Amino acid sequence: MYLGITRMIDQIIAYNKTFVEQKDYEKYLTDKYPDKKLAVLSCMDTRLTELLPAALGLKNGDAKIIKNAGGLVISAFDSAMRSLIVAIYELGVEEIMVVAHSHCGACHMSYDHFHHEMIARGVTDETLDTIRKCGINLDHWLEGFKDTPESVRKTVETIKTHPLVPKDVSMNSNHVESGMTAVDAYKQTTGACGGIDFWGNCWEWTLSG
Repeated sequence: MYLGITRMIDQIIAYNKTFVEQKDYEKYLTDKYPDKKLAVLSCMDTRLTELLPAALGLKNGDAKIIKNAGGLVISAFDSAMRSLIVAIYELGVEEIMVVAHSHCGACHMSYDHFHHEMIARGVTDETLDTIRKCGINLDHWLEGFKDTPESVRKTVETIKTHPLVPKDVSMNSNHVESGMTAVDAYKQTTGACGGIDFWGNCWEWTLSG
C-alpha cells in the first residue's frame, strides 16, 4: 500500500519538475488576497475538484476555498472556523459561501464505523482510550450528518453567531429546492443570500453586508 502511494507521489514530483521548468505556473500567478473578497467552505470530495469553481465561475485568485470532510464547521474553534476568521481579518474576505453536495461521504458517518476500520489497520483500543482520556470526543469528532440541508444550516448558524465574526458581517441562510436556477434562487432570497441545486446537489450560501 505505501509503495503504491510513494510511486504516485514520485510521479507527481516528476510532473511538477517539468511544470516549473516550463514556467507553466505563470498563467496562475496572483496574490494572496481573493479578487472577489469571497471564501467558500465546501467538501473535499474529488467530484468537486474542478466542478466547484467551474459551477461558480471562479478562476485562480478569485476566492479562498476551504475544504474538509462534509464542508462542516463542527465546533466554534475548529480548523475550518479558524480559516474563515483568518480570511475575514487578514485577507479581506467579505462574503462566505457554504457549499454541500449529495451522496457525500460524510453523510451517515459515525465513529462506530471508523472504530472497526482503525482496529483492523492496527490502531489499538488502548490508543483510542488514551485519546478519550485527553478530552477528545471521538464520537463527535468523527460524526457526520444525516440531512444535507440541515447540516448546511447548522454550519451557517455557527459562523453567523461566532463571537469573533465581526458585527458588520451580516449572514443569513435560505434553502432552495431543486429545479431552481441560480438566478431564480438569488432573486427569491433576502439579504442577497441564496442557493443552487443541480444534479441533486444542495448548495447554500451566506453574504456579508
